Amino acid sequence: METRTALVTGAAQGLGREFAVALGGHGYRVAGLDLLPQPETAARVPEYLELTGDVGDERVVEEAVERVAGRFGGLHVVVNNAGVYPAGPFEETTAEEWRRVMRINLEAPFLVARAALPYLKAAGWGRIVNIASAAVLTAPPTMVPYVASKMGLIGLTRSLAAALAPYGVTVNAIAPSMVRTATAERTVGGAGGFEAVRDRQAVRRTQEAGDLVSTLLYVVDEGSGFLTGQTLNVSGGSAYL
Repeated sequence: METRTALVTGAAQGLGREFAVALGGHGYRVAGLDLLPQPETAARVPEYLELTGDVGDERVVEEAVERVAGRFGGLHVVVNNAGVYPAGPFEETTAEEWRRVMRINLEAPFLVARAALPYLKAAGWGRIVNIASAAVLTAPPTMVPYVASKMGLIGLTRSLAAALAPYGVTVNAIAPSMVRTATAERTVGGAGGFEAVRDRQAVRRTQEAGDLVSTLLYVVDEGSGFLTGQTLNVSGGSAYL
């Protein structure tokens, strides 16, 4: 297999960092796009391009993808990982907050996939992986905008898979449970969020970022070309309780 290039959004920390490191460890050249600097990620990936900017900004995304292709000669894998997940009563959700969640969780994957498509088509092979959430099935009442955005992302995954199949590009989603990351610790961890989710799972422990790596590598594998339009629920069985 030729050396392939992957772009991971939200790669500065948490799940995005683990994805970038895993792909780098499997021979990929990796680019990361995040609002934050990514020195720790870059230090762990042999060939890494750090891109700083807002993944919800159309111009930023287009320029970032152009830089990736220019630096590495192409693009093969896109991992739409960046996301936000504020929690609170629905009646206190402002229109501005709703739009922010939709812009990062749903519009940004659209922008990244659209910008990457010419390069994926040129390569004749590609993988788009969207990070959804098992929350679309458990439907926590305090995360209405988040659940709506991730359900939309699953719809985007299914429809885009059909649209891109003729070009040798697969599109799949991975739906984790609540993953222990710095952001999750800060936003919902102190309110007992991890415990509440864990107690609804068949696997009674908090999910770690490393629990998703093998699934990502399976989805992007050369031999996974017949897998497309799917949402892989990797949530410790939470959706079945």
